[in-house]
Amino acid sequence: MQDEYDFTGADVELIDILKQHYRPLEPRPTDASARVERLSGIRAVLFDLYGTLFISGSGEVGTTRQAASLAAIEGAAQAMGVPFEPPLADATELMQQAIRREHAERREQGVSYPEIQVADIWRSVFAELLVRGDLAPQAGGVLDRLNWRRLAVEYEARANPCWPMPEIETCLGRLREAGLLLGIVSNAQFYTPLLFPALLGRTLEQCGFERHLCLFSFEHGVAKPGTRLYELAAGRLAERDIEPAEVLYVGNDMLNDIFPAAALGFRTALFAGDARSLRWREDDSRLAAVSADLILTDLAQLPECPIIA
Repeated sequence: MQDEYDFTGADVELIDILKQHYRPLEPRPTDASARVERLSGIRAVLFDLYGTLFISGSGEVGTTRQAASLAAIEGAAQAMGVPFEPPLADATELMQQAIRREHAERREQGVSYPEIQVADIWRSVFAELLVRGDLAPQAGGVLDRLNWRRLAVEYEARANPCWPMPEIETCLGRLREAGLLLGIVSNAQFYTPLLFPALLGRTLEQCGFERHLCLFSFEHGVAKPGTRLYELAAGRLAERDIEPAEVLYVGNDMLNDIFPAAALGFRTALFAGDARSLRWREDDSRLAAVSADLILTDLAQLPECPIIA
């Protein structure tokens, strides 16, 4: 199987698109108070990505507001040479409908929290736009030759501006120096691993992550808050003789991150460093008995917490 993170020439082109559009962002202050304690026996640290390791301008992947989403769709279409008559007023709703259809089909197959393949969604959306007459007649030939992965990145680069969270490199470096294994469990698409070379100039491995411990939803067809990605991570850690209680999971969402990680027996840290992405989910009854072991307001706080087994 091709290695997802051995970048090809096509990947380099996609990385360049992200570089062209992303600009520095600062986290927005939250009213959260840090709760930083020493946790004994930690041997591995797993992270969420959007809103934890990277500032996400839309708050989370896939949550862009409608007006921004429409502008991003039109910008992506123009960049790809797809002729259309602006505005593509219903394009955002068509995208959401396509996602809902895919989710419904997968749920009928027994997948409680399905994940889409975003390039397939865009192929479906533009085919419908063509049928509806929102694209110029000659667009059919363009769509036949279109690179859907590139279109997805052209959209993402416009719709969801990202930037590394402050102290990310120092945090990861200190954790690795302490001998901790590092991984990622995240809702993501194929372009998500490209954020590291695009914004940090280094691959996942060069940033200190164990490739085997990076679980992305697009690769497995399932998403958080389901527990499947966490179960896979726990299984891979078990191969290294690491028990769930020896794992610290760090994420910005009490439902998507802390709830399933705690259900697997991981220790947990809620990252409360950016108001765009912090999700307390206080009205969700599933979280009534759930709390994070730590609350972090800055990634620089994290390396002080694990006491290695």
